[in-house]
Amino acid sequence: MSTTGINLSGMNLLNGQGVNVSSLVSQLVTAASVPETQWQSQQTSIQTQISDLNILDQSTTTLLSDVNALQDPGGAVTSRNVNSSDSGLVSATATDGTAVGNHTIVVNSLATTSSYYTDEVASANTVLDSGSFSLTVGTGPANTITIDSTDNTLSGLATAINNQNIGVTASVVTDANGARLALVSQSSGVAGDLNITGSLGVTTVNSNNVSTDSTINFNKPVTGANASLTVDGVPVSSATNTVTGAVAGLTLNLNGADKNTTVDISVVPDTSSVVNSVTSFVNDYNTLIGQINQEYTYNSSTNTSGALEGDSTVEMLQSTLLGAMGYAGGGSSAVNTLGDLGITMNDDGTLSLNSTVLTNAATSNYSALQTFLQGDGAGNTGFATSLASQLSSLTDPSEGAFTVDISGYNASISSLQDEINDFQTYITAQQAMWTTQYDNMNVLLQELPSQMEQVQAELGNSNYANTNNG
Repeated sequence: MSTTGINLSGMNLLNGQGVNVSSLVSQLVTAASVPETQWQSQQTSIQTQISDLNILDQSTTTLLSDVNALQDPGGAVTSRNVNSSDSGLVSATATDGTAVGNHTIVVNSLATTSSYYTDEVASANTVLDSGSFSLTVGTGPANTITIDSTDNTLSGLATAINNQNIGVTASVVTDANGARLALVSQSSGVAGDLNITGSLGVTTVNSNNVSTDSTINFNKPVTGANASLTVDGVPVSSATNTVTGAVAGLTLNLNGADKNTTVDISVVPDTSSVVNSVTSFVNDYNTLIGQINQEYTYNSSTNTSGALEGDSTVEMLQSTLLGAMGYAGGGSSAVNTLGDLGITMNDDGTLSLNSTVLTNAATSNYSALQTFLQGDGAGNTGFATSLASQLSSLTDPSEGAFTVDISGYNASISSLQDEINDFQTYITAQQAMWTTQYDNMNVLLQELPSQMEQVQAELGNSNYANTNNG
């Protein structure tokens, strides 16, 4: 029977009291459990590595988002601002990537929306005569509006017309003179012009009980017409006062008309968007580099570095980031390196940004800046496009380096857990065996004094018991 790890010092095994079996077995289990403790410690260390990798993965993904914004053909670099020399006549917006340049606009007339209204009657609930009239929208089919017991008031007619969904909005307008039915086309321009054939009738009875039939006519105050304008000297007709398609990517909002005034519209780069996006990139880059540096920082009190020192994925990430800062290209002497954008590297790998230099580059050399970041389509891939490709290989959720690395660490934890589970099965059996062995030994120890006394008595040594008990 092994007694490795058992402390028997100070015990009198011959006094008949036996030993504390529970304590002895506990000592054995503790001594034998050293491997399990080491495995659990390894699991804790690996879990720390996984946690650190997840943090780096998240920060890398954030940086990749910044880089994608810089390389996106429809992103921050291609964002546009539009200026108007007279926004009271014409204002405009431009989609990302709209060609930078100037345009001249003359608004001869605005698009109008066709409308009708009836002569007034006493109220919205005045009963109308049965009948019908025809309502046409643009070149569409004629719609017959019937007046019967279900809709023989102005309010009833308005509801009936609206329920037909024929492209007309009907309402009742009431003032001091009475109530009128108002009809407005839901489409401006010629295509939405309304045409009504027919009229309404109403019968009134005076105090002498004399009936009078009256005709209620439809009046047309506005005819639907297209807006008329010139864009860069080219005549343009638009059904609405929001003109799209005349210039690719540019939307013109016609707010007034003056055929004698030329409005200058200028499409310019949105430099503030570029500056903000580059600033976000630099800030998130510095956050990530700072986290990487922590993995290599030596702690003198514990004589250790970070949990991921020597990890291949971290080394790959660090190499990618530091290497990218030396990128040169763009085909223009104006913007060929990050330094031309005011970005410089510090001794610890973090970046510093001179906002003045960046703003000047975005204002004065926008085309060169865009080519440097996004490439020229003729062999130069661009800084942002190149870095995005490299970071994507690290962060890909299915096959990226972070995913593969974390999967490997999880496999190690699982393997260690299998070892621990097997060991716990073994130690449970050992504990039962040790308990049985020491229980049996304890019985013998408790019987030993009486057996010794009996032997001594047979040998004639009657003083043994008193001496041993003393």
